[in-house]
Amino acid sequence: MEFGGKYKIRTRGLFDPLAKEPFSLSRSKIENYLECPRCSYVDLRYGIGRPETPAFTLNNAVDELLKKEFDIHRTKNTPHPLMQAYKVDAVPFRHPELDSWRDARFNGVKHVHLPTNFLVRGGIDDVWKNAKGELMVVDYKATSKKKEIELYASYKRQAEVYQWLFRKNGFSVSSTAYFVYVNGKTDVEALDGKLEFAIQLIPHVGDDSWIEPLLKEIKGTLVRDEAPPRGARCDYCPYREAMGRVLLAEQKTKKAKAAKKPIPNITSVGAKLF
Repeated sequence: MEFGGKYKIRTRGLFDPLAKEPFSLSRSKIENYLECPRCSYVDLRYGIGRPETPAFTLNNAVDELLKKEFDIHRTKNTPHPLMQAYKVDAVPFRHPELDSWRDARFNGVKHVHLPTNFLVRGGIDDVWKNAKGELMVVDYKATSKKKEIELYASYKRQAEVYQWLFRKNGFSVSSTAYFVYVNGKTDVEALDGKLEFAIQLIPHVGDDSWIEPLLKEIKGTLVRDEAPPRGARCDYCPYREAMGRVLLAEQKTKKAKAAKKPIPNITSVGAKLF
């Protein structure tokens, strides 16, 4: 199946400055705002989101397999060998809402931030519980790189939002989050019908102090009736602006040509018709 051709402007789930119900703001929408406040504004106020990109189905398959693998140890309340290899004194956390927390599309870990009336939510990959009784946020990542893996800033923020959400739900949360990084090997002689991976466990000490000030900033932006400036690294806004200028100039040229068009001789036209 080819990707694309299904773009739609949303008419539901839009921000209304006068609404009293909490407005649902996902972790990914928070990240979109950091990338470009203008793109975020037209998305959340008018339903004009960025075009979707094709799903990374191989990454999704890795996520599903890792969840199944860690769930085996969750059921047994035993540490995964990866935890033991990296000397992480923890076990996969068992909780009746785990499936809901993993549902990024419709549920996730949720909290209503009263100062902004935002229902902040985010779908996790996993959560572990250490010997101190603290929850440890865990995210799965899949890639194929020859150089040493470094965590993107957006990945760190992702884990920090999850840490903040669990804290707001009354859990004791470790400041250390973990990334289970699965790296596809390219130094093997042949594929032979299987893709081999090297697995790393990368820690990140999170700091969620930026989240609440940012939520207030987002709220302040959304209640205005004017779109904010675009983000410095946004490629979508310059593309839209360039296309708009070209189409507008083309329209003006067509109108100018139509205005200069000579009026046809009615008699000669009538003679041809009859």
